[in-house]
Amino acid sequence: MPVTDFEFKSIEGSSMPLSRFAGHPMLIVNVASQCGFTPQYAELQQLHEKYGGEGLIVLGVPSNDFGAQEPDTEASIQSFCQTRYGVSFPMTQKQAVIGANAHPVYRWIAAQLGEDQAPRWNFHKYLVGRDGELRDAWPSRVAPMSAQVTQAVEEALRT
Repeated sequence: MPVTDFEFKSIEGSSMPLSRFAGHPMLIVNVASQCGFTPQYAELQQLHEKYGGEGLIVLGVPSNDFGAQEPDTEASIQSFCQTRYGVSFPMTQKQAVIGANAHPVYRWIAAQLGEDQAPRWNFHKYLVGRDGELRDAWPSRVAPMSAQVTQAVEEALRT
């Protein structure tokens, strides 16, 4: 089953079927506004601006699972991201990303890659290819604009 078979609710509350992104590589990232890695929003926005025109979808998934670092409402999260980091890439409503209550996309990721590849903290990144299948994953400490991520994104855009 490809990731495009799943659906989120957008941060604004509307339906966000991932099928609308079919044929596009996606970088799915669990995010939080009160984390030491929160400045990565700036690099996620850079990725969106640099590669979005070529088809990359950056998808932010707010989560309060780690250190209760995303306690706010969707409206507050959206305002913070837009005001502080100029975020214009799609964001979902707040989701659980680990455990039995994890969003189905994150349960799918764990089933595909193994439980040891489930997010360990905020800003864990997963790259999905045009075919809807997982291609790569990076922990929080790997910056979105690092060579590791950008080279994998460029490869995903070529294939």
